[in-house]
Amino acid sequence: MSERKIRVLVAKPGLDGHDRGAKVVARALRDAGMEVIYTGLRQTPEMIVEAALQEDVDVIGLSILSGAHMALVPRILELMKAHDLSDVKLVLGGIVPDEDIPVLQQMGVSGIFGPGSDTQAIIDHIRKVVSLE
Repeated sequence: MSERKIRVLVAKPGLDGHDRGAKVVARALRDAGMEVIYTGLRQTPEMIVEAALQEDVDVIGLSILSGAHMALVPRILELMKAHDLSDVKLVLGGIVPDEDIPVLQQMGVSGIFGPGSDTQAIIDHIRKVVSLE
């Protein structure tokens, strides 16, 4: 009997049109045996959380390069809470100033990965925080 794969939704919220990093991470996660759903560019928080609900994911991975993380992440977390997605982990990649990291972690972001992060570190983090029963 095969073990269930970790399901990860990779999303690009906001108006940021640069998705190369998100695609690199999505491919690395897939190559590591995870199921990956990539939502594409310019997703609203509502679209992201709705996709997470429909796809029954274990992790939402956001890629934000626009600097809008302090507006987008709280809204996504609020919607996750409203839809009882407390078991879904939220990870963030992109441009995040050092002073914002502890604030985002306190809000509930599980992991934060800046430019140049090793994809294996992202894979390891997701495997560590997701418990498949």
